[in-house]
Amino acid sequence: MLSGKDRSKKGKVLAVFPENNRATVEGLNLVKKAVRARQQGQKGQIIHKERAVSISSLGMVCGSCNKITRVGYRVEGDNKVRICKKCKSEI
Repeated sequence: MLSGKDRSKKGKVLAVFPENNRATVEGLNLVKKAVRARQQGQKGQIIHKERAVSISSLGMVCGSCNKITRVGYRVEGDNKVRICKKCKSEI
């Protein structure tokens, strides 16, 4: 995450919503949600849930250098391959 209250934290992307330019990331942008009791005798509770964040505040983490990087492209024959801008390795 590049900005916001969870800046410099890492997580796995759970869902992407391209029509809204937002994504949900595991363990980031947690909000509290009150949940009512479903059955009689059961207690209500407060749970933590991930909310969607803007895609512009997320960055790609390179697998080889383990740094946040931008994505570049390289053409190898007929294939277009994504590469890390910092270490030039294939993502």
